[in-house]
Amino acid sequence: MRIAVLQFMHETVTFLPYDTTLEDFRYPGSPAGGEALLRTDPKGYIGGFVQVAREHEGVELIGIESPLWPKTGSGSGWVTQDAYEHFLGRQLAALRAGPKLDGVYLALHGAMAVRGVPRPEADIARRVREVVGPKACIAATFDPHGNEDESFLRHADMAFTVKYYPHYDMHLQGQRAARMLVRAIRGSFRPAHATIKVPIISPTGVQWTGASPWSDLVQRALTWEAREPDVFVNVFFGFPWSDVPDAGMTFQVLTNGDAALAQRVARDMADTAWRRREALLTSTPVHLIPEGVALARAAAAEGRVPVVLADHSDRSGYATWLLREIIAQGLSRTLVATIAAPEAVAAVLASGAKPDDAFDMEVGGRADASAGDPVRITGRILSAGTATTPRAMGGGQQWVSVGFGEGNVLVLSPFLAQIIEPAELWALGLKAEDFDVIAIKSRVHFRRGFDDSGFARTILLVEPEQPFLGTIRLDGLAYENLRLMDFYPYGDPPYPG
Repeated sequence: MRIAVLQFMHETVTFLPYDTTLEDFRYPGSPAGGEALLRTDPKGYIGGFVQVAREHEGVELIGIESPLWPKTGSGSGWVTQDAYEHFLGRQLAALRAGPKLDGVYLALHGAMAVRGVPRPEADIARRVREVVGPKACIAATFDPHGNEDESFLRHADMAFTVKYYPHYDMHLQGQRAARMLVRAIRGSFRPAHATIKVPIISPTGVQWTGASPWSDLVQRALTWEAREPDVFVNVFFGFPWSDVPDAGMTFQVLTNGDAALAQRVARDMADTAWRRREALLTSTPVHLIPEGVALARAAAAEGRVPVVLADHSDRSGYATWLLREIIAQGLSRTLVATIAAPEAVAAVLASGAKPDDAFDMEVGGRADASAGDPVRITGRILSAGTATTPRAMGGGQQWVSVGFGEGNVLVLSPFLAQIIEPAELWALGLKAEDFDVIAIKSRVHFRRGFDDSGFARTILLVEPEQPFLGTIRLDGLAYENLRLMDFYPYGDPPYPG
């Protein structure tokens, strides 16, 4: 049994003014093919898929050369058509030149947005199908922030989507994809599916599945999967920062040959979400930055530390609004990680600066209106070198730590970095006991290490006063490919019941 494995992922913020280019996908280790690709993601989708596929006797996996996540992470805009066609073209050529396949596994995201390609994941499935023919089985894994509709499953057989945010079950969904793909190839699973799109659009900052009603949706999906054998429920929360026609919430259900059951489960999930639509949008409070910083200051004074200030809205990594307010309100013992400042990082490294050398430089800002103005930081260099954090997309990124003010530290990185685990900061030589407040750029992923672990006693989500591109106030964004009035809470759309 021969199964090809390929990956093409990006979570595209189309409102950013700079595209994701061919070169953004090229760095040491990317693209990867063969065993190198099969080893790239041991705790993620591909790792789970490879583990279970290789537990079945007689399965041969063929790693097709694939781009990994771009080195800019999700801090970049539209994927250029040149980049998309280059990598997909090479993948299709490899499939054509290779042996006859029984199956194909696609490691996708669902929120990749490509200039001139309205539904890139469905386009990938369509073009792969044209190459491998109608008899090969195609399965994929997705992020819950995918913008998907029924288009993908017109060409592919199966899809398995992560349920939790933070994304704890990527490895599990990869395992599922392998198990069910092998079964489908052997004939013991005959995929039947139903898809229902619900006219709800929500910012990712409120989609934390650790709180009701998002947790209730996850539990309802798990309950259906537990009570009905061979039922798989996908909940696509949607990704509103991609201005694409299939944005919004989607439910997708896969069964073993029972289309009526798939429709019944999908209808139940969609009805549940629609009944609770108001609560879905109001489950997580988000403060304006001045208020959030004031609340952090009060919490620190009362000993409710450590405090996490999470700027969920910064999509470029360059934004200085939170840093500026921290300085204005005189916070001390505060760690700010990170500000994207490639020029400052490059200048420090080029100078051969060492710990305790002086630092006096403008950082951040300028990338676009959402980034604000640069902020001048005067202090002392604490460290400069290769970041060990796995969030440094592409690996080998150079980060610089600067001490300033009353026990404050600023970490500079070349690109947007979401700090997910506190250990990523302590690996820089910093110590938890030195800080009362930790200010990071993250939406929900940070809850893995700062909330679910019990590390932080106070957590505050913040955003700038202006409705910039990462705002929870989506009506402040200039959509061109969808109409907000077609979605709750911005219009009164009819429910497709």
